[in-house]
Amino acid sequence: MGLDVTWAVKWLTLSAQAMAEHRVELIELDRAIGDSDHGENMDRGFQAVLDRLAETPPDTPGAALKLTAMALMSKVGGAAGPLYGTAFLRAATALGDAAYIDAPTLAAALGAARDGIVARGKAESGDKTMVDAWTPAVDAALAAAAGGDTLSVLIAAAEAAEAGAVATDPLVARKGRASYLGERSAGHRDPGAASSALILRAAAGAAA
Repeated sequence: MGLDVTWAVKWLTLSAQAMAEHRVELIELDRAIGDSDHGENMDRGFQAVLDRLAETPPDTPGAALKLTAMALMSKVGGAAGPLYGTAFLRAATALGDAAYIDAPTLAAALGAARDGIVARGKAESGDKTMVDAWTPAVDAALAAAAGGDTLSVLIAAAEAAEAGAVATDPLVARKGRASYLGERSAGHRDPGAASSALILRAAAGAAA
């Protein structure tokens, strides 16, 4: 038995809690190399996700993620809205109408989310963006899916994303608003990578 819609809703609920709890931290990270609104935007966006979930309870994991995509695209400003919206929409498409998600399908959905972010933002690993959290997360998820269960996949993804976010600290930004700072962007964690790690940790927490 794999993950079902109950897990998906719990994941999104825990993500909303994480954005609320870390709102100030994300604002501070974005103040250093961006325009200070990432924490506020993510908190507002995921509160909108909770509202949508309450209004229209989804019946499959894919439906929950599609609803999330629509809410984030409409409520999150800046680059984060389209990037996260595309990520959740690609993941939803990968899951389709399946009621239960097994480990390989889960890893593939995470890969689809990352590919959506890359397609939308045109960033690569090393550019100091959320891709630096998502790519190691996907690599770890695919490796874990080869012989593990869904929880193993999510824990591996979360740990890799957290390490990837930390690894953005010394990087010089090559994409987004932070790239305008050039060398001065080094020494600061990318806020999108940080919020990505929080979301993937919430996914693991929902499955535990």
